[in-house]
Amino acid sequence: MGHFYAMLFICVGFIILAMSLSSCSPYLSDQIESRQVEDSVSVIMFSIVFVIHGDGDYLYHDTSGNEYLADEEALAQAKRVAQQNPYAEVFIFHQRPRQYFLFFFPVRDGEFYYYRNGRLIKNEFYWRDQEQSNLYPEVDLYRLFHKGDPHKEVSVFVYCGHEIPEFGGLGYDESYPDRKFTVDDLASGLKALTSDSSRYDLTILSTCFGGTPYTIGKLGLYTRTIVASPDNLHLSYFDFHSLERLDVSLQDGDVLAFAKRFAYQSFDRLTMDIQTAVSIAVYDIESVQKFLNSVQNDYNNTLISLKGMTQANLAAMVHCDCADLPAYQISTMNNGVDVFFRTARFGRSKNKQNHSGWECWKY
Repeated sequence: MGHFYAMLFICVGFIILAMSLSSCSPYLSDQIESRQVEDSVSVIMFSIVFVIHGDGDYLYHDTSGNEYLADEEALAQAKRVAQQNPYAEVFIFHQRPRQYFLFFFPVRDGEFYYYRNGRLIKNEFYWRDQEQSNLYPEVDLYRLFHKGDPHKEVSVFVYCGHEIPEFGGLGYDESYPDRKFTVDDLASGLKALTSDSSRYDLTILSTCFGGTPYTIGKLGLYTRTIVASPDNLHLSYFDFHSLERLDVSLQDGDVLAFAKRFAYQSFDRLTMDIQTAVSIAVYDIESVQKFLNSVQNDYNNTLISLKGMTQANLAAMVHCDCADLPAYQISTMNNGVDVFFRTARFGRSKNKQNHSGWECWKY
């Protein structure tokens, strides 16, 4: 009997060792191949960072009843973007739910992919933040592998996930209910990913209710152009096909024009597939500053009031078009904002014909 337990202990030990090794190098063949191309780096014209949040309820069904995980679908799109960009480096961070081996041993809950010139260079699992959610593990991996020149490349940052809270933030990760994640945390991550003298050329915020004055103002400190939805965004994911072959679609270097084409293509696909309202906006950060400066105090006061409310009162708060509130109806409201909007086919908002591109709160 003692011999049996000894053999069992040895077997378990080998399994744990194997998992440990595999968590560092899950795709050995990819890494062997990557070493062959490591020294043959082509010109890097574009740098794309995907952060895909998967630690939540992302299960959905299509019209045929097939089940999908939205974060896995976004991951598949991100990989295709990486493979279809011969002059880019692409970082993909997939934030996965916390998992355990043999019910007791936690395993790495983030997966990282690094592509360069369309080829997979590195794929490994990593530990996500255990207490805070400011993207520092992702930033460390980015700095370790980043090869491009931020002053010569076009840079794109893409975040996919649920609505990002503007305050509070508890429970954003289902695996870590006591950990907070807010717009400020995402802004801190963007700041760490950029150098002191550079900003992202384009940020794509693939979440619900991303077009608030606070969110655009915070993220706008570290990017020049933002694509976001000021309302609900079906499945919280855009269509990323436009990001393929940036050497063709962005050869003129006009990021703002590209952002509008990207937004329209996503809008066009969504309006064909769903019956609810669709709103996607493009924000030229330099041009929206006057409006943001004018409404900053009003919006911040609203957030301060929200922070002091009970859960019951918070439940009574709803999102609304900022154009519905007198304090935001100023002449600069439409400056620097291009909005693609289609009203819902049913419900109370079916008669709404347009949207300002800005989302607010109302009692």
